[in-house]
Amino acid sequence: MFRFAGVLLVLSGLLLSAVPALAATAGSPALLAQSETLSLASLAAIGAGLAVIGVGMGIGRIGGSAVEGMARQPEVAGQIQTAMIIAAALIEGAGFFGLIVCILKS
Repeated sequence: MFRFAGVLLVLSGLLLSAVPALAATAGSPALLAQSETLSLASLAAIGAGLAVIGVGMGIGRIGGSAVEGMARQPEVAGQIQTAMIIAAALIEGAGFFGLIVCILKS
């Protein structure tokens, strides 16, 4: 429940911060003032941070579940470990893609 509330809070903050930028016209002083305070590089840094947090949470969940599964059924520990490594590699690949997109957009 708390995780959902945190995600909802972050998403609402992002949506509310986008409204003034979308409402301004191309040459308005409001857009220029906002671009000075919240540059594209800072948004890319926020996006990269969110990508790293997501990757950390995903790999942590995989690791915890894999250790729990190995404790319950030690005879299939090798198969669980192989599946865990493959899933962690896929999550890291998606995280690296997110980081590269954030870096290229800055």
